[in-house]
Amino acid sequence: MRPKMKILVTGGAGFIGSNFIRYILRKYPDYEVVNLDKLTYCGNLDNLKDIHDNPRYSFIKGDIQDIDVVKKAIEGCDVVINLAAESHVDRSIKNPNYFVKTNIHGALILLRVARDIKLSRFLQISTDEVYGSIEKGSFTEESNLDPHSPYSASKAGADLLALSFFTTYKSPILVTRSCNNFGPYQYPEKLMPLFITNAIENKELPLYADGTNVRDWLYVLDNCEAIDLVLHKGKIGEVYNVCGGNEITNIELTRKILKYLGKSEDLIQFVQDRPGHDKRYSLDCTKIKALGWKPRHDFETALKETITWYKENKEWWGPLDILP
Repeated sequence: MRPKMKILVTGGAGFIGSNFIRYILRKYPDYEVVNLDKLTYCGNLDNLKDIHDNPRYSFIKGDIQDIDVVKKAIEGCDVVINLAAESHVDRSIKNPNYFVKTNIHGALILLRVARDIKLSRFLQISTDEVYGSIEKGSFTEESNLDPHSPYSASKAGADLLALSFFTTYKSPILVTRSCNNFGPYQYPEKLMPLFITNAIENKELPLYADGTNVRDWLYVLDNCEAIDLVLHKGKIGEVYNVCGGNEITNIELTRKILKYLGKSEDLIQFVQDRPGHDKRYSLDCTKIKALGWKPRHDFETALKETITWYKENKEWWGPLDILP
């Protein structure tokens, strides 16, 4: 019997992707998931080893820029969730080429193939960084895009490209833009897992400038629920912001991590700020909340659980080669 829905998740071996695949397979016993992932440095099949033998899950190694691979992966699927992306701002500053190729050209290949086989939904996963920085208030989905790094510019480009397929070809496009995610299986180059793992090993925590940049934090499973809701109930052609409601400065977050781990604040090392570093991100999430979504995980509790996960799973992150 054909499953109720077959989903192609690109980038499914990454942080959000692996959590989303596991979430979907648990929630929907009649859904199938195909995971297409290139397995770059932050793609890790160990993220999904607990479902490796699940008959409703399959993995294809490949690049979303390879149209033949995409055609093979998408065969029989009803929807696409595009989570494949180069996503680390610092790396985009050093080498923006990879970000343009994967985030824009890769999205274009997916959009073309999805258009040609007439999928029922194409969900482009994006970021709050496409809006740029905001001193007061919060960005709505109608706010102008003003990206300040090669990474966020490439994501903004992919968003606009996807939405152009809705306007031009009537493709069933949806876009979600979430704030900073955190939780298990996040590659330790991003602030939270890097600082947690460094602190566990009594290494310095390199904090940009004076640490007063503000970010909003969203537990990854809350984002999975938001993606799921938009996939099933979102209005085609629309963008949905996804926020955590947990704005905090980087220095405050760093101190919380050290406190939970019982480590000294002497581990904090203030370093030169990165170019174009946005001061504050903030999203207005009224639109998705009107669909019935809200974050369910308490920030303090989820933070403690995330720290505990990294403490108990050094065999996962210990062997990783964290590149500069």
